[in-house]
Amino acid sequence: MTSEGSKARKTPASGTTATASRPRVKESDSGYDTVLSKIRHDLRTPLNQVIGYSEMLQEEAGDLGLDAYVPDLQKIHAAGSQLLALINDNISHTRVESGKLDLDSMQRDSRSLLHLIIGYSELCQEDAAEEEEDQDSFIADLKKIHKAAKTLQDHFNDGEFLKPLTANARKAHLAGQFDSGSTRVLTSIRPSGEASGAQWEVGFILVVDDNEMNRDMLCRRLERQGHTVIEAENGRKALEILESLKVDLVLLDILMPELDGLQTLEMLKSNKSHRYTPVIMLSALDELDKVVRCIEIGAEDYLPKPFNPVLLNARINACLEKKKLRDKEQAYLEQLGIEREKSERLLLNVLPKSIADRLKQGESTIADSFADATVLFADLGDFTKLSSQVPAPDLVRLLNEIFSKFDWLAELHHLEKIKTIGDAYMVAGGLPVPRSDHAEAMAEMALDMQKVVTRLDYGEGRKFDLRIGISSGPVVAGIIGSKKFIYDLWGDTVNIASRMESLGQLGAIQVSETTYEHLKDKYFFEKRGRIDVKGKGKMTTYLLTGRRPVTAADRSAQS
Repeated sequence: MTSEGSKARKTPASGTTATASRPRVKESDSGYDTVLSKIRHDLRTPLNQVIGYSEMLQEEAGDLGLDAYVPDLQKIHAAGSQLLALINDNISHTRVESGKLDLDSMQRDSRSLLHLIIGYSELCQEDAAEEEEDQDSFIADLKKIHKAAKTLQDHFNDGEFLKPLTANARKAHLAGQFDSGSTRVLTSIRPSGEASGAQWEVGFILVVDDNEMNRDMLCRRLERQGHTVIEAENGRKALEILESLKVDLVLLDILMPELDGLQTLEMLKSNKSHRYTPVIMLSALDELDKVVRCIEIGAEDYLPKPFNPVLLNARINACLEKKKLRDKEQAYLEQLGIEREKSERLLLNVLPKSIADRLKQGESTIADSFADATVLFADLGDFTKLSSQVPAPDLVRLLNEIFSKFDWLAELHHLEKIKTIGDAYMVAGGLPVPRSDHAEAMAEMALDMQKVVTRLDYGEGRKFDLRIGISSGPVVAGIIGSKKFIYDLWGDTVNIASRMESLGQLGAIQVSETTYEHLKDKYFFEKRGRIDVKGKGKMTTYLLTGRRPVTAADRSAQS
């Protein structure tokens, strides 16, 4: 004896026992992709008309002297593009299969966009009919946009059209409940005696029991509740099915041949992919000691045999509700993780990692003194003059190219970029993590910066010249700001480094005497002599010209 529900149940044969086979799943998935492709096609066809005609009308408006219509046409085009992105993002096998499709939200967003398209197309038609003469073709194209938007609106308002996008519709498709070539889903049977306003969860359930009559009876009960059911005769078959399908709940008998319920549960919970799939154990009353063990392993609940319909419904509904909430929680956690990663990347873009870690741990005031560090300032010669001659986008692109290369060099030499000020670049060594070779690393950075700039051409064979100033000594470093943080430096060393740059020569690296003392044994210098430094008086400075060759004696000393 078979019922309408048992016909809909997915029970491919394996010998004389009902089970699921992978080829059937693949065929169903392929068929479901065809359903989604048809929906996407039926939505994109009128949407392409909206986007295409709005683009053409913008071009024609300019030619016909109808510039007043361009802003509204741009709004129509933008809304159409947003709607296309909404369709591409949501109507996909992956989104529906993962349960992340919010159909209500998609319909709400699409209606808002369509109201905008329809509204602006109507306004443009009215204005053109009242004010413009001999613009029949222009108005006709506006009517095409309006008609296409209305067609889309009908699709989004049609519950049957979008019905295959629901999670239950997909599950029904996998269970074989779609007619060939149709997107119709069999209506779930409301259980007898259920109040019309009652709510219950409907899920995709795997029933695992070695007794065929037990399986049939349980499956038929579940189908009457509107669930989609798949069945397996033992634990090994169940695990094979779970490798191909994601189910909402497993009903697992304890006593089975080949692989019993306890062993199956242990293997299922040890698998990362199925660890959180809820499991209800099926047991006779004299197996409660094993039920306790199953709960300890991770089973959600148990059902005693024979099944009480009310208890069956209550416990299954509780598990499905819990899974639904957990799936939402996981989605929120995934989104939270994505946002946290974005925040982390943004924080590390403006702060050193060690400082960012301290800030995240709750330190509100971060200020450190460093007895010896090196600070570099660099400035592009003639950049101010160039900024008045070059279009802003080209200027920003050029500056971004230069500073991106400087950033790469700072990372290469393990130095800390502090900030940029216009076309000036500031970097420091020996902080926030102290290092003994900070001056040497900065010298290498400066020489590499010169090489980078000399290779750049900003038009008509013109080259930039870089003016660099370096000084070493004590500094104070810390965080300033409460909303927009910046890691900054203070002290005489910073001021002197800035003066070394501003009083330096284009194409040269001018260093203070303290930096010279750090580097004189490993680098070549030209003594510039004493120059007048504001606030410091006369100071002896040097021009760094290159690195001394490493001799055999130097290698021997290093080893």
